[in-house]
Amino acid sequence: MTSLATATLCGWLDGVGVLGPGLDNWAAAQPILAGETDYQPRPVVVPPPAALPPPERRRVGLAVKVALAVAQEAITNAGLDAKHLVAVFSSSGADGDNCDAICQMLASEDRHISPTRFHNSVHNASAGYWGIACGAMTPATVLCAYDGSFGAGLLEAMTQVTVEGVGAVLVTYDAPNPQPLHAKCPLPAAFGLALALMPHRGPHSLACLCIDLVESPLHRVANPDLELLRRQIPSARGLPLLQWLARGADGRVILEYLEPLSLAVDVQPCR
Repeated sequence: MTSLATATLCGWLDGVGVLGPGLDNWAAAQPILAGETDYQPRPVVVPPPAALPPPERRRVGLAVKVALAVAQEAITNAGLDAKHLVAVFSSSGADGDNCDAICQMLASEDRHISPTRFHNSVHNASAGYWGIACGAMTPATVLCAYDGSFGAGLLEAMTQVTVEGVGAVLVTYDAPNPQPLHAKCPLPAAFGLALALMPHRGPHSLACLCIDLVESPLHRVANPDLELLRRQIPSARGLPLLQWLARGADGRVILEYLEPLSLAVDVQPCR
């Protein structure tokens, strides 16, 4: 492993949110990731975004619903108020359904684009709906780094926590694309992962995380079905970190970033 000459970023993990095939939430996912319970892949059931007003609730697509679900779970588990946290949203492609519908409309004779379709198609739609849902007026950063989107989001969130000394919620999410987008970017299922990060240890802190950029082989998930999920969905690249947390073990986990770089996360659980 080659460690690069970069500043180490450290913060406290206070809450986790996760949603994916066979992973209904963090409480249900922990024994599966720790190897204590068998993993049973099954379709994702996404809860309705109850915090949104009814008109917005009817308009949001699957990607935004997943993002809001895991963000709210992480905040609730951490016992934090979203109004006081900066937000970092990271997705490899966000809402492919709306983008596909707009492209089809532009390719037809009737080129009138629905304003609702348009504002739901932009990459920062999830951040906008999050602000509406929780009333947050704090800054929000929205990223896209293809397969490195989880690593890029974690790096940005930890930078905010370490440099600015503020609490942050990292939200990474993906949703399947329709054809023909699916042929070029196949995503088998929706997946979301959120981390509530703080600059200081609190009563709900789960672990201290410190990250560095390195050149090193990536960690895999022990369960072969979950490892396949990790490889197929960019936001699921954070599963090795969740596996480490579920086991409650100290150590260093290497996550995907942008080649040739990887992201090393040193995990020190609170006891």
